[in-house]
Amino acid sequence: MLRELHISNLAVISDVRIELHPSLNCFTGATGAGKSLVIGALELLLGLRSPAEMIRPGAEEGRVAGVFELHDPAMLKALSLAADTDLSADGNELLLTRRLYASGRSSVSLNGNPITLSMLKNVAELLVDVHGQHDHQFLLRPANQLDVLDDFGDLTALRAEYHSVYQQLTEAHHRMDVLSSGKQLRQQQLELYCFQAEEIDNAQLDPREYQELHARTSMLRNPEKLKKDAAQSHQALYESDNSAIDRLRMITGVLGELALLDERLTPIAQTVKTATIELEEASRDLSHYMDRLDVDPAELAEAEDRLNTIHRVLAKYGDPIETTIAYRQEIAAKIAELEKNTTDFGGLQKLIDPLLKELRALGVKLTESRTGTAGKLGPLIEQQLAELGMEKARFTVALTPAAATMTGIDLPAATSGFDQVEFMIQTNPGQLAQPLRKIASGGELSRIMLALKGILAAADRVSVLVFDEIDSNVGGRLGSVIGKKLRELGTHHQVLCITHLPQIACFADRHLTVHKAVIGNLTQTTVREMHGADRLQELAEMIGGQHITPTTLAQVTELLAAARASSSITDPKPIIVGKKKGKVL
Repeated sequence: MLRELHISNLAVISDVRIELHPSLNCFTGATGAGKSLVIGALELLLGLRSPAEMIRPGAEEGRVAGVFELHDPAMLKALSLAADTDLSADGNELLLTRRLYASGRSSVSLNGNPITLSMLKNVAELLVDVHGQHDHQFLLRPANQLDVLDDFGDLTALRAEYHSVYQQLTEAHHRMDVLSSGKQLRQQQLELYCFQAEEIDNAQLDPREYQELHARTSMLRNPEKLKKDAAQSHQALYESDNSAIDRLRMITGVLGELALLDERLTPIAQTVKTATIELEEASRDLSHYMDRLDVDPAELAEAEDRLNTIHRVLAKYGDPIETTIAYRQEIAAKIAELEKNTTDFGGLQKLIDPLLKELRALGVKLTESRTGTAGKLGPLIEQQLAELGMEKARFTVALTPAAATMTGIDLPAATSGFDQVEFMIQTNPGQLAQPLRKIASGGELSRIMLALKGILAAADRVSVLVFDEIDSNVGGRLGSVIGKKLRELGTHHQVLCITHLPQIACFADRHLTVHKAVIGNLTQTTVREMHGADRLQELAEMIGGQHITPTTLAQVTELLAAARASSSITDPKPIIVGKKKGKVL
């Protein structure tokens, strides 16, 4: 679970520390107060959002940190592998920190150890599942529905085994195609690449040498100017009458005497003295430089000849020098591939035949397993829909042959198996079942999404579920149902939810309010946990706005009582309510 979230210098948030409950946490607040920014900060911490322009104006550094509690040894081991660091010695706590800098750079650390952005994303997938208000689109795509079905049926390992065989077959067929393109053409390509590789290798390219050659030739081409200007500089510093060093020595002496009269001049005198010593050292170094400045014309010719050789190669294969080096690596792979393609058709066919047999067996097994999983998933979703007020809805998972084929096999073999999936829904009796992506009603779609998430999350090892405005396009009556379902999810997972509906917020184990205010010339957003009368006030304002009436308070009290009756929620305890200047007493 996510025990604590700390946000510093992010957008309109100056410094916020949020303690979270293991079950259902609801965030409320006025539109524009920054509720979604809290979820945005969490997404930033998890590598799901770009840090561009999120740092608070005027701040040098922004930071998001999360403290997670872990109690599953298998999860701890998986996280250690994802982050390439041993986390077992840190107990059950995990501190994930992401820092943003005004320069645009960002850094990530896990329990104080730096990790890469790709590692962060791997860690995030194991820790938190974020569902945004536009997340519906993920489950509407048939390709993603196939992934959902396989995850629910624990078919990931079988699918990976199938995919591995599929890739081996695809590679074998590709190699046969390459062979069939003609031996003469392959030989011509091989000779060309070998010639290019030899030419680049003979040039012995080295970026450091290239830079040194440029610097050296620049010096070798301008010896007279270097001698003349260096001599003039040395004379002005040291040799001429009234030189800079002589004058500084005089000033040093004067300031030293003055410092005896006024000790406040002591640091100034010391500074001038130090500058004089440094200039004397610079003068000596300049003198030594002039003594060693000796140009050999043969060295200049040799350096220019070497540069010309490098430039000829770069002109053919790419400038800067790193481009040519990268091209050399690229053709090395092509040379290796062309040399490897000496296998005859008979040898490849001996490899392909057993792979085809294995692919057929795995694909059929995968289809049978998916069919069984689909039969289990449908009734579970229907049960969830019934609890969400859609008693007559019927949910099915339609499996049809994949729209793909492979040479040498009489079954539709795609990268993910022999099947394609479509979630089908019949919302009312008498209507035809239609694909989930064609459901027009936002309210129905929200309920279906919540039902899917409820079932799929139960089989998910991810312990933290985040819902950003799951109540979008639904009314207050359905809000209580959604609130109850979210509360039930909270018995198995930690749930973070942004909501505009008091019917949902009243089910929260921890109710947090996001408030935005202008302090001076700066906008500040704060997050505060609501208890007792403050919570009643917040819920009442969600129903009736700033004008709170006894009727509104009675509605809030009734909502909380109903929530307590349907769950283990005990906050707030019974209190006396009344009205005074629109505030709850």
